[in-house]
Amino acid sequence: MLNNDTSDWYERSGVRSGPHRTVEGPLDPATRFFPHHLVPYWDHPLVRALPDRRRHELLARHLYHYLTFTAHFETRVVNRATERIADGRSGLALPAPVRLDAYRIYCDEGYHALFSLDVVEQIAGATGIPPLPYAFDPFLNRLDGIGAELLSGEPVLAQHLQVVVFETLVTSVLNEVPKDRAVLPVVREIVRDHARDEGHHHVYFSRFFERLWSDLPTPLKRRAAHCLPELIVSSLTPDLRPVGAALTVAGLDPDDVREVIADSYRDRRSAEALRATARHSVRLFRDTGVLELPGAIDAFAAAGLLADGPDLPDPLVSSLEETP
Repeated sequence: MLNNDTSDWYERSGVRSGPHRTVEGPLDPATRFFPHHLVPYWDHPLVRALPDRRRHELLARHLYHYLTFTAHFETRVVNRATERIADGRSGLALPAPVRLDAYRIYCDEGYHALFSLDVVEQIAGATGIPPLPYAFDPFLNRLDGIGAELLSGEPVLAQHLQVVVFETLVTSVLNEVPKDRAVLPVVREIVRDHARDEGHHHVYFSRFFERLWSDLPTPLKRRAAHCLPELIVSSLTPDLRPVGAALTVAGLDPDDVREVIADSYRDRRSAEALRATARHSVRLFRDTGVLELPGAIDAFAAAGLLADGPDLPDPLVSSLEETP
């Protein structure tokens, strides 16, 4: 069966059974909005030299960026493909229970977007730290551009691969934030709620990919095998424009902003973190035979997803160069 047992969805899913997560009481001036070790620039000397108030605002805006990005990605990328599956427009002959599961995931993802924006607004209201304007289109255009280039003429397949990739990644945020008791409780709670739902989504989309892959003709498999590593890297390459904007508002001049970002993101640790986050996705593709196709291993290695690949994926370099 493609679908896992979802008979308890009405009792277990966050949108059906979870409480409304709210900011409780006044916030301490030293409130930790996000784990420091998950903020790449937090310990950079130029950031450490900022006044405490500015560093506090930076941490809040790092959280805002994470949650706002989550809201956009869930609705504009994940649910774009999930709705096709649910509505019977995936190109696969899927039974009704599988399509119903897709609608359940659609509801989950919409709720993740809702509570993400809700918490941004609550914290902004409680602290007086406003979120900065955020544009998701540059990230989405980059992601969609990979499909347009490597899977020309197959936009639906490209969208399916996007959601499979994203839903099988395992991010450190979902794993670590709920465990960090120094972090603001409402943040830990919503990330825990999100992670619980995503565990079920991971199983669903892993099985969906097995079915999708088995139905693809060999020529299309070859093209998809070269597209997948680029989609992984693009999904995990940070959007550095909001980082630059937050550092600028914190008081750093343009040269300092570029230095902080270059030192914090353009190093070996970033490549190692990328491989760790993508390990389950890569394992899925290895187990389904993707890497057995001609040139596939080379494509995954060139994207920095295998241990003997390059230390840094090219898209991250491009993002650094685009940062003002």
